[in-house]
Amino acid sequence: MNDHDTTGLRKISPPGLAPGSGYSHAVSADVPGRLVAVSGQVALDAAGNLVGPGDLAVQTRQVLANLHAALAAADADWRHVIKLGYYLRDAGQVAVVRAVRDEIVPPGFAPASTLVEVSRLFRDDLLVEIDALAVVPA
Repeated sequence: MNDHDTTGLRKISPPGLAPGSGYSHAVSADVPGRLVAVSGQVALDAAGNLVGPGDLAVQTRQVLANLHAALAAADADWRHVIKLGYYLRDAGQVAVVRAVRDEIVPPGFAPASTLVEVSRLFRDDLLVEIDALAVVPA
């Protein structure tokens, strides 16, 4: 099944693959556009202070807020995101990240995604890092 949206991005769900929970197996950009790569964002505020020590939900909200700010600075938003990379200290807590994501991003948001459990991020007190790739139509 292929779903088109108003941005020219096409979400692809191939037959024979289980449906994703909040992600697409593939996303294609069928329009000319500008590629925006957003570095991994963590739960640091504008002053560099940790937000939500030990609380994955609070950290995820800050990470998504940071991603939103970076996308906006590049004249992009969530509907332009074609790929997210999630790096979690405990992949067993993915439901927490998904719940926060579903509170913040628009309905129907389903970029291609990868989730990796990592033993450590660049600081021991960080629980999640997320990066993004977006295509903004020309």
